[in-house]
Amino acid sequence: MKKLSARRRHPLAALVVLLIALTVSGGLYAAFAPAEKAQADDTAQSLAIEEGKKLYQVGCASCHGDSGQGSHNGPSLVGVGAAAVDFQVGTGRMPAATSEGAQVPAKKNIYSQAQIDQLAAYISSLGAGPAVPTKNDYDPSGADIARGGEIFRTDCSQCHNSAAAGGALTHGKYAPSLEGVAPKHIYEAMQTGPQNMPSFPDTTLPQQEKKDVVAYIKAVNGSQTESPGGLDLGGLGPVSEGLFAWIFGLGALIAVAVWVAARTAKAKKS
Repeated sequence: MKKLSARRRHPLAALVVLLIALTVSGGLYAAFAPAEKAQADDTAQSLAIEEGKKLYQVGCASCHGDSGQGSHNGPSLVGVGAAAVDFQVGTGRMPAATSEGAQVPAKKNIYSQAQIDQLAAYISSLGAGPAVPTKNDYDPSGADIARGGEIFRTDCSQCHNSAAAGGALTHGKYAPSLEGVAPKHIYEAMQTGPQNMPSFPDTTLPQQEKKDVVAYIKAVNGSQTESPGGLDLGGLGPVSEGLFAWIFGLGALIAVAVWVAARTAKAKKS
């Protein structure tokens, strides 16, 4: 017993106990940690990146460079993130044709969602960027539509019109109509700022406020087919309304003036 007490009082006793505890803890973790699942996830991610790289070399490298570094035909993709890929490819804007004019339009996409995910995985491996949002991020259920309308009118209506019907920009460019656009793609556009649009990261526009904007756009789109005021002239505001008034209103006045002049001339002859 005296020998055991003496060993306990030894200066290295605490260090030995600590080493033993760490060894036991490490062994237990190695035995019970889900290493196989983590390894499987890593393997799946590696395969997705490899397949995405193959798709990239066929459909994207001619403009964006062999390693996404960009060229005179297309910008660098390093750091744009998976959300930008999901938006651009998912809406059919990419791959772009060389003759599409001042702005790349939305069109039918040529990739499946699985292939888009693989492309996104490869582009993400080139540099960190915004991730593809989950359904919870952009689901408009329970969002504040009124708040979303305030944000949209402040930050978006100058280009997209307050009714999200789109509008013309300079040099042949335009802000597209948002009618029928999927909530996920609206959210991704706010995240990444495609083409002429500025980006609104979470530091500028928090995730909840993005959801509010998505809810507002969905509400506006739903009401455009049931305009309580009758013919809405596309919901484009005073420009189309003024043009309508100018053509038909002034045209009617001219027609009346001609009719009156003709009647007066006929009366004088008789």
